[in-house]
Amino acid sequence: MADIIPFRALRPRTDLVEKIAALPYDVYNREEAREKVEHDAYSFLRIDRPETQFPGDYDMYAPEVYEKAASMLQEMIERGEFVTEDVPAYYVYELIMDGRSQVGIGACASVDDYESGIIMKHENTRAEKEADRIRHVDICNAQTGPIFLTYRRRDEIQAQIEKAMEKPPLYDFTADDGIIHRVWAIKEEESVQAIMDGFAKVDAVYIADGHHRCASAVRVSKMRREQNPDYTGKEEFNYFLSVIFPDDQLYIMDYNRVVKSLNGYTEEEFLEKTKEIFETEKMGEAPYRPAKKGEIGMYLEDTWYKLSIKPTMLSGDPVKDLDVAVLQDYLLDPVLGILDPKSDGRIDFVGGIRGIRELEKRVHTDCKAAFAMYPTDIHELFAVSDAGKLMPPKSTWFEPKLRSGILIHML
Repeated sequence: MADIIPFRALRPRTDLVEKIAALPYDVYNREEAREKVEHDAYSFLRIDRPETQFPGDYDMYAPEVYEKAASMLQEMIERGEFVTEDVPAYYVYELIMDGRSQVGIGACASVDDYESGIIMKHENTRAEKEADRIRHVDICNAQTGPIFLTYRRRDEIQAQIEKAMEKPPLYDFTADDGIIHRVWAIKEEESVQAIMDGFAKVDAVYIADGHHRCASAVRVSKMRREQNPDYTGKEEFNYFLSVIFPDDQLYIMDYNRVVKSLNGYTEEEFLEKTKEIFETEKMGEAPYRPAKKGEIGMYLEDTWYKLSIKPTMLSGDPVKDLDVAVLQDYLLDPVLGILDPKSDGRIDFVGGIRGIRELEKRVHTDCKAAFAMYPTDIHELFAVSDAGKLMPPKSTWFEPKLRSGILIHML
């Protein structure tokens, strides 16, 4: 039984939403973030990445940096650039990329559900990345970036989404990357109750993207509970900001690999090693994109190859049978010596949004070989989570990205 509740969002004034909405804080490095907000008085990235308001060499984790984020948010509220919803609401959030629509519900999910395993993860988190967002949430007293959740579709929830979308949206704008964002508020008591009841029948919710933001929100909740031992469980800090999509709405892109050395092998020797492991077919100079699960594209010395996974390499384990895991376990680890892809500097990851030509570019500049992966399926993610296991790093790349600053959950 998932506890997914409506909330009174702090949200931008209608005429400012396009200026305020920003891509998530973690898609930018420090220099990119600074360049993005330079001379910009509205972008929410200023608040999500407040170090951009300090000199370039300033300690980005200093207390005054987080205090700057809180003060900028408060100033925007005082200037009337944000409004607070009059009653708790669910928010239908539609994103359209390249003509494809993806629709979910903005809401607050339960910390207790995360702790009990109703909300399931598929990745580990890093303490240093959590610490940054813990301080940000705590000092701003707000969750500013939604966690991307998914669940197995329920028709009664979908019916309320479609009903809401028959009305004019609160927001309708095209971001600078071409993604269309539309938002509707669901406030009617009957519809709100129908959605709440629908989620109460959902036995598992899955984190698709935002594991660090989720873990940080949970940690802040625990801190607040310690500070308020008489808490009832209904306080805002017991919930975290989310946008929740049914499984049939999601689009997962490939998450590809490039390697910077061949562990002492020449290109010819490495190709022979690869042929010993995979069924290997030379595809030529034209980019090869895998057509189905079990196929991997390899770019080596200006030539593309198709690597096919042999049935004997599969064990029935939901993690070990992932294409990214087979590549790691049979080639990257034993042949290239890349034992830990999370920390080994010889491997890098390229999101599918950058296109397959980016893999060729990397091989022609700083890498020796590239591997184009077939996208992980959402139900593979479900199977891994249901088994209580974790995916290898960089297994899924979700597009389009939710924007920060459109829906804010105040604690």
